[in-house]
Amino acid sequence: MSVDAIGLSADLLKAVKACGYKNLTPIQQQAIPVIRTGVDLLASAQTGTGKTAAFSLPILDALAKTSSASQEPLASHSHNLRALVLTPTRELAAQVAENMKTYSQFLPLKIGVVYGGGKMASQTNVLKQGVDVLVATPGRLLEHLTLRNVDLAQVSYLVLDEADRMLDMGFLSAIEKLMLAMKQNHQTLMFSATYSNKVQSLAKQLLKTPKTIGVSKQNSTSGKVKQAVYWVSEARKRELLSELIGVNNWQQVLVFAGTKESANILAKELKLDGIKAALCHGDKTQGARNKALTDFSEGKVRVLVATDVAARGLDIDDLAYVVNFHLPFLAEDYVHRVGRTGRAGKSGTAISLVSPKDERFLDNIEQFIERKFERIIVPGYELKRDEALEYNQASEKRASKNRYRATQEKNQTIAKKHTKKTPTANKKYNVKIKKKR
Repeated sequence: MSVDAIGLSADLLKAVKACGYKNLTPIQQQAIPVIRTGVDLLASAQTGTGKTAAFSLPILDALAKTSSASQEPLASHSHNLRALVLTPTRELAAQVAENMKTYSQFLPLKIGVVYGGGKMASQTNVLKQGVDVLVATPGRLLEHLTLRNVDLAQVSYLVLDEADRMLDMGFLSAIEKLMLAMKQNHQTLMFSATYSNKVQSLAKQLLKTPKTIGVSKQNSTSGKVKQAVYWVSEARKRELLSELIGVNNWQQVLVFAGTKESANILAKELKLDGIKAALCHGDKTQGARNKALTDFSEGKVRVLVATDVAARGLDIDDLAYVVNFHLPFLAEDYVHRVGRTGRAGKSGTAISLVSPKDERFLDNIEQFIERKFERIIVPGYELKRDEALEYNQASEKRASKNRYRATQEKNQTIAKKHTKKTPTANKKYNVKIKKKR
């Protein structure tokens, strides 16, 4: 469907076309008409499929039309906060705000952004001057609300972007406090690439009879991304990574490390190997993180080593390679890491370097995305005999636990069936089971 077909205002359509948009993505085609009806929405789509535009365009269009219909002169437009977008990380907040500013460049609307790590005074000044749309992280916005720097009473649209991550990160309490400060009849939109059962349950608390849409299988990765698992000793991961980058002449590689400390060490070792690398993690100042992202985007450094702060919100055109140096603790984060490549229908490659101690995390990922990976062994990087033995023992232990779990689940299923029988039958059944044990 063409962007011309959805009836955007002339100035908004002009900005969208200036961004190079011609046709709507599937999530945009489905979400925009629903948002315009005013109902709450729970939407899922793979990362990189245009979720930001899916909620931004109808909201900006509605706000612009309301402003133009107002009797208030354009020069004296009060810029009351009417739309709020909450994101889990600083990087995603900055990315969403930048996109919304681009979409609204020809509209009489002001877009603001506040997040932890930014200067409180400058953020307060922006809020006091007034904004129509605010993009924020929950914790920092709650600080501003407590200090009465912002008024949420007129908010008509609330967007929870990457909602699963916000709830997983413990932002539910902050979100609930923020929602209490809003008017009762606001519209709430939840967008994400993954939704666990827990998140869906919590969504029922936050949304009112929502419309649910999904343009792809939940918890899935893009078919455009080639995924591979390289089986390697933990001690030789860095050596293999350097060889893969050098031999294959990879020029732009996003590497995910498990902790800030391991990211620091890896970046130093890559530099010793002659590979320019930058760092992006929570211990870095926001200015340092922004510089690292800019240098990486512009090709000034070859590798960006990051923790999961970059798993969401990092949008780099034509990023070809993502490497999991360490697998994430949460299987959901694997989907988002992989989603940094293969964006907007383009192809990409995601590689995971897996040692025996990572196997349990890989099992969780395989179950989550319902896919089994072949373990590739690069010649010269075979596991040592004792490592292979340790892995086989660990694999058998996991298999034994899985068999035990399956047996327990089977017994519980049988027990539930028998609970529907008479008390006498239940008693006989329980005795029978006890004898078997």
